[in-house]
Amino acid sequence: MPLPRDLWVTPLTGAVGGYLASLAGWPLPWMVGSLLAVIALRCLANRAFTELPGGRKAGQWLVASGIGLHFTSDVLEQVLGHLPVVVMGAFGTLLLSLIGIAILRRAGVDRATAFFASMPGGASEMVNLALRHDAQPARVAAAHSLRLLLVVLLIPALFTWGLPAVSAPPPLPVDWAWLLALLAAGGLLAMLWARLKQPNPWMLGPLTACAVASAGFDLHLGLPQGLGQLGQWLIGCALGCHFDRAFFRSAPGFLARVLLFTLLAMLAAAGLGEALGWLAGEDHLSLMLGMMPGGITELCLTAEALQLSVALVTALQVLRLFLVMFLAEPLFRLWSKSHA
Repeated sequence: MPLPRDLWVTPLTGAVGGYLASLAGWPLPWMVGSLLAVIALRCLANRAFTELPGGRKAGQWLVASGIGLHFTSDVLEQVLGHLPVVVMGAFGTLLLSLIGIAILRRAGVDRATAFFASMPGGASEMVNLALRHDAQPARVAAAHSLRLLLVVLLIPALFTWGLPAVSAPPPLPVDWAWLLALLAAGGLLAMLWARLKQPNPWMLGPLTACAVASAGFDLHLGLPQGLGQLGQWLIGCALGCHFDRAFFRSAPGFLARVLLFTLLAMLAAAGLGEALGWLAGEDHLSLMLGMMPGGITELCLTAEALQLSVALVTALQVLRLFLVMFLAEPLFRLWSKSHA
């Protein structure tokens, strides 16, 4: 099957946007810059320029591998020691969906659409559940897309520009023998995860492979310079392809309410993270970042850039994702039954 002639347009636009953002000193420049550049191009040209086939998967594969390498044996011990805090934080974030459900239901949105559109994560899985329960899948997909866009644009900027500047840590050593083996293992695990229809396989597969090896062998390794930026660029280009003029013109009232409840959920997550950090005596900034509603990749990269606890943020986000996956449908059925 021949490739579209304009296939080069999206990655080139993303590269220009990422480069300009890096010159401007933006947080996560290669992701945020490429995302905004692709959205601007698609809206101005009013053409659905396509993403690179497999681009987002490849970007997640690279970024997740780098995140997994943070899980050394010492770090893993710290995360396990904070497990009660992680569990409380994940459940607290799940409860933030009540804000969205209340706002959408008051606006007359049907029960199923309001419920699955308000879940903090698992976009593709929530769309599938929406189809199964006679919701409006287009609106559920739009809500999750807008939520992710807001998380990518706002959270890294607020945390980066709202905190004192930190000097970059010295780069960790690179061992190509280990790196190639771990990338291969992460890719295989991702394909197996996808075959088993598990959520977010190209994020969780490589992350798991690298975290297990890093903790088991206490590796203290990092990605070579530029590989993480390559992953950010691929993800940013792919995310930008979800947005065009038609998206922003569709159901403006519904999107405005999604915008409102996402911002309220972010504020509530910040408050919960601060309170939980005070009660448990833990790093409140890492807890606040980990409890933000969605975007594992973006939030973990923000934690890495700010030298916060990448492992704690990752643990909170991953546990919340699985809570959403396994509890969303049973909770919706229980809610529907109670109102039958």
